[in-house]
Amino acid sequence: MRNNPLHQFGVQSMFPFFLGCESSSAAEQEYKSRKLRFLRWMRDDLKTRLAGINAAIAELEQQVAPNAQD
Repeated sequence: MRNNPLHQFGVQSMFPFFLGCESSSAAEQEYKSRKLRFLRWMRDDLKTRLAGINAAIAELEQQVAPNAQD
């Protein structure tokens, strides 16, 4: 699935860091690296969504404020 934003990380699952982890140090590092990339992607996506919501709220507040003074 090429439209999956997680595809760039080489994972297909929504939560790639829940995949089984071998006991080797290299596998543990890979697990932590995937988890970190995923969480950063989630944070950036949520920041974008929150910015949009904040902008919509500010716009509506500006539109409603003049009417409240009448």
